[in-house]
Amino acid sequence: MLDHLAFEAPKPKTIAGAKSDWELVIGMEIHAQVSSNAKLFSGASTTFGAEPNSNVAFVDAAMPGMLPVINEYCVEQAVRTGLGLKAGINLFSAFDRKNYFYPDLPQGYQISQLYHPIVGEGEVIVDMGPGVARRVRIERIHLEQDAGKSIHDMDPHMSFVDFNRTGVALMEIVSRPDIRGPEEAAAYVAKLRQIMRYLGTCDGNMQNGNLRADVNVSICKPGDYEKFIETGDFGVLGTRCEIKNMNSMRFIQAAIEYEARRQIAIVEDGGKVVQETRLYDPDKNETRSMRSKEEAHDYRYFPCPDLLPLEIEQAWVDDIASDMPELPDEKKSRFVSVLGLSEYDASVLTAEVENADYFEQVVAVCDDGKGAANWVINELFGRLKKEGHEIGESPVSPAQLGGIVALIKSGDISGKIAKDLFEIVYTEGGDPAKIVEERGMKQVTDTGAIEAAVDEVIAANPQQVEKAQQNPKLAGWFVGQVMKTTGGKANPAAVNALVLQKLGL
Repeated sequence: MLDHLAFEAPKPKTIAGAKSDWELVIGMEIHAQVSSNAKLFSGASTTFGAEPNSNVAFVDAAMPGMLPVINEYCVEQAVRTGLGLKAGINLFSAFDRKNYFYPDLPQGYQISQLYHPIVGEGEVIVDMGPGVARRVRIERIHLEQDAGKSIHDMDPHMSFVDFNRTGVALMEIVSRPDIRGPEEAAAYVAKLRQIMRYLGTCDGNMQNGNLRADVNVSICKPGDYEKFIETGDFGVLGTRCEIKNMNSMRFIQAAIEYEARRQIAIVEDGGKVVQETRLYDPDKNETRSMRSKEEAHDYRYFPCPDLLPLEIEQAWVDDIASDMPELPDEKKSRFVSVLGLSEYDASVLTAEVENADYFEQVVAVCDDGKGAANWVINELFGRLKKEGHEIGESPVSPAQLGGIVALIKSGDISGKIAKDLFEIVYTEGGDPAKIVEERGMKQVTDTGAIEAAVDEVIAANPQQVEKAQQNPKLAGWFVGQVMKTTGGKANPAAVNALVLQKLGL
């Protein structure tokens, strides 16, 4: 398990203004769609891409007399996420009504949790490089229902509303203002996404809107953030502005960079930053004002009268905790300490849960962690990336790739033969061991046969022998010729040893 105390915190991003240097302070609210077949308060489907307004129950559409019924599985997923973020689970939580009016919100309010969220304080360790990590504190996670989607580009005179997303369960993960730069912000979102994908609580699909970020950005003078950490006084930090609904790591970084420079220009010009909600325009690479920032009282929160407080038992939480999967940091640590992988290889293999699962299945077949890592990362991932495929579309199964690595390990085939074998398996399929047997690809380990080939090459090249005896580095030429005459099937180590022996080197 990673211990954040063993890491050095990265230096905050510093931006030079016209008059002085400035630092960034960033807090984030991540809206993660709960992986569930049904919505938070109805049995309607959550399938993406369905016909508009086809996944809508009466309660989602706010029909009179329809009452919400809590989806227990969504609650379980929120608890699982909290446990994955080392957060406290609140056995008592309650739902509130957040009142605002918008065409895609049929009830005129959103059912959310303000006063009593289901998950309390936790943390995320964001790896920023070897020995460098940022600890980002989680303030809370609460459950809430999503709104619908307004569509403005189908008709020049009318807007349309699709209620399919209405009522879909969201987890809002609220961080403390601990993030200190654009790269850290993107890395934090990526780490959260990775953890939730390992947990199976959110698929992390940002294109579909299943993971969205509201980014709060402010600027301060060097040293002010440390005062805030000591005192907890937000007054020493600058006024924050929120950039709404970000769904791209690249755009998150660009938006933060632009917004920080915008605020610096305002302050250095003698003005004051106004707290507001802004939108990022990627085409113009700028943020623009959306609305003045509302406070909690603007939404007239009050306890939802249609839902009783949510009371869960510790035994139920313990049961969920007992069934938690191995999380990415722990898996990466195990790959390094037990399987002997480098930090880099372990990071690549654990970045996506599907990649880690595939790799572990390969290791189970060949019992060679380093060999498996080399073939999965360099040969398989390289080929899949070149062809635009994901690991789930790989024509080579873990059992097949594990079989190839096992044949190398046993000495049945050389690395060169293995590449030819991989190509056959990738394009034609089949059992690697059978292919090697049927096509005569087995490596020649018979020293008598190898010795005969070495003698033949030496006898045919007396001038080259003289050169090699004067310059031993040229012995490699003989190794290459022997490999050529044996069709690459001779054991390279045996060839090398015999060449040196025969040349008297």
